[in-house]
Amino acid sequence: MAVRTARPSLYISVDIEADGPIPGPYSMISFGAAVAGWQEGEVYTAADPERRTFYRELRPISDAYVPEALAVSGLDRDRLVREGADPRAAMAEFRAWVRKVSVDAQPVMCGYPASFDWTFLYWYLMRFGGDSPFGHSGCLDMKTLYATKARVPLRAAVKGRMPRELLSRRRHTHHALDDAIEQAELMSNLMLWRP
Repeated sequence: MAVRTARPSLYISVDIEADGPIPGPYSMISFGAAVAGWQEGEVYTAADPERRTFYRELRPISDAYVPEALAVSGLDRDRLVREGADPRAAMAEFRAWVRKVSVDAQPVMCGYPASFDWTFLYWYLMRFGGDSPFGHSGCLDMKTLYATKARVPLRAAVKGRMPRELLSRRRHTHHALDDAIEQAELMSNLMLWRP
């Protein structure tokens, strides 16, 4: 039997902003993505996270929202209702972008924490087009990656307790693209870190 070789992985940092806790009843109102780096075998190569990016603001899919959740992003919901991208079109554009940047690799979504961002991203990809370029499980949680490498409990895997050399020098602004770029730097730092 032939040994199956793994394709290289292309890690794409994704951050989403939402107007509530779960997709469906509530909406993903913006999302940003930045290529963090490339892994082939044991070798990880960091990318310039500002070089290959994607960002969209979306039209809400329901009338329901949690004011406190909406306030985090600072986005104007009335403007998004009028001017936000159609979710089906935005997801099609995002799929095409992911496939373009990962032409020779397997794309892997990474987030901090991935559980929230992946829930919305995967739901939107499937609801608005029925296809995910990441497959059904192609995500990596940076909190778990840090907890495993640092040998700390998951609840202790918070940015405030991480060594400073792991953290991006960029601010966490709650603008989805800014935060995707910031977290792409964290991803590369984590991948290259030898504690």
